[in-house]
Amino acid sequence: MKKLKTNFPPERGAHSSWLATIVIVMTVGAGFAQTMDAVRVISRPLDRKVELPGEFVPYLSVPIHAKIPGFVEKVEVDRGSVVKEGQLLATMIAPELKAQRAEAKAKVSAAQSQKVEAEARVAAVQKSTYERMKAAAATPGVIAGNELVQAEKQVDVERAKVAAAESSIQAAQEALKAIEEIQVYLRVTAPFSGVITTRNVHPGALVGTGRDALPMFQLETEDRLRLVVPVPEAEVGGIVKGGKIAFSVPAYPGETFYGTLNRIARSIDPKTRSMPVELDVSNPSGRLAAGMYPAVKWPIRGNRSSLLVPPTSIVTTSERTFVIRVKDGAAEWVDVKKGPAQGDLIEIVGPVKEGDTVLRRGSDEIREGTRVTLRSRAESVIYASSLCQFVSWCRNCWFVNSSYGRCSAAGTRLDRPHHRR
Repeated sequence: MKKLKTNFPPERGAHSSWLATIVIVMTVGAGFAQTMDAVRVISRPLDRKVELPGEFVPYLSVPIHAKIPGFVEKVEVDRGSVVKEGQLLATMIAPELKAQRAEAKAKVSAAQSQKVEAEARVAAVQKSTYERMKAAAATPGVIAGNELVQAEKQVDVERAKVAAAESSIQAAQEALKAIEEIQVYLRVTAPFSGVITTRNVHPGALVGTGRDALPMFQLETEDRLRLVVPVPEAEVGGIVKGGKIAFSVPAYPGETFYGTLNRIARSIDPKTRSMPVELDVSNPSGRLAAGMYPAVKWPIRGNRSSLLVPPTSIVTTSERTFVIRVKDGAAEWVDVKKGPAQGDLIEIVGPVKEGDTVLRRGSDEIREGTRVTLRSRAESVIYASSLCQFVSWCRNCWFVNSSYGRCSAAGTRLDRPHHRR
């Protein structure tokens, strides 16, 4: 039998020679069992963060248009002006409104004059005609009964004219009030406190109410913003209303800001396969601005636990991705899908369960059905120490680690590193 060469350095001494024999066992024919390292599939609650893009939009934003056509007389604010609710932004003039108001006032005066005239007629008919005829009718045969009735009806007609004049006065006054209320819109005021982000008018400009008319101003809130984040469909299970989410912006590198998740769309966008959510962000100093694109550190809080294996256990070929599970002493290829990394491990999804034994170093050269003999715990440690000067191993799962600390598989405290002698 031809002697095989090993790549172990000569200073490893006797341990290297019999370890080489163990490695050689793996390369002898298919009829012999291959001795290999294995790890157990572990389950761990999902606890990680992904970086999602977001966008700041104003909490309130409104274009301010003119209610009525007119000419701009004076502009009180400009782009970037901070305004309070009810503050005057611009004044306008509308010459035709003055004429309409004067006409309405004239109609009120005319209606009042008609009322005075009707009241005078009522007094004249009632006192000069009806009351005299009524007194004369007390003497039998002096006044015909029909004449007295006609006089009474004439009084009722004049009283109706007084009521009609009163209605005309009320209508004229309402018309005048409507014109005066329209004139209030010549004073353009802020509907809420915020900052003017756009100004499109100047004194003397004609503004209108057409569909294509530009707004006079754009008003947005500054001290409170909405952070809109499209959450991928696969991550919507971790959405928690009221949660505090961290984010950063390119304008302030190294600084972390926070927002509160308050609104959830509860509907997946069919184009992006994501669900928009909104975070409320307090911005009293005005450092943040609408239109910024922050990087949101979105926490993944799944209700399920993830199955994790070392990256070296996953084999990827042009046809499939799988891990090699050891079952009844034989290698079994199990198709899986790779998930995100969790420290030194990778999440897998497939027909595997917690506690399954998989090869620590998978390879498509290990064919399905190959007989496999797993190294003992002591052999795994000695084998690892022959490859690295300092290694650590876990008491629970004997997963060999490359540094001293906690086991990336079981999360337990590691023994002190095995120092190569």
